[in-house]
Amino acid sequence: MLVDDSIVRGTTSREIVQMARDAGATQVYFASAAPPVRFPNVYGIDMPSSKELIAHGRDEEAIAAEIGVDRIIYQTVEDLIAGCASFNPKITQFEASCFTGEYVTGDVSADYLVSVEGERNDEKLSSVLQATADLDLDVING
Repeated sequence: MLVDDSIVRGTTSREIVQMARDAGATQVYFASAAPPVRFPNVYGIDMPSSKELIAHGRDEEAIAAEIGVDRIIYQTVEDLIAGCASFNPKITQFEASCFTGEYVTGDVSADYLVSVEGERNDEKLSSVLQATADLDLDVING
C-alpha cells in the first residue's frame, strides 16, 4: 500500500500506516510530494515547534521507523525548486527554510528560533485554547 501524506508531525501518518497494516497491508510505503519539513517557518505560517516535526533531527530511515513504514520517499529540495523555477525562470531565489533551515532574510538567529520554540508547541497551544474556552464560558454564563 502507498500512503501519500504530508502531515509534518507524523502522528496522523503513524495512525494511517497502522490502519493499513490492520487492514492486511504487508508493506507500506510513504511518499510525499514535498521534502521533509525539518525547521519552523518564521515568516507567518503557524507551524509546530521543531521538536514536534517528525523530520526534525531525523534522517529518512529514522522517520520511516518512527511512523512504521517499510520505505519513505520524499521530494528533494532541489527538484522542488527546479520544478517551481520552470514556471518562471525570472525567480531566482526561493524561500524554503522549513526544508533547509536557511532563512532568506539572514536575520533569524538561534536565539530567535529558541524563542519561537517557546511559543509554538502543543503545551503552549493547549494552555491558550483552555484560556479561550474559559473566557467563552465566562461570557456565556455572564
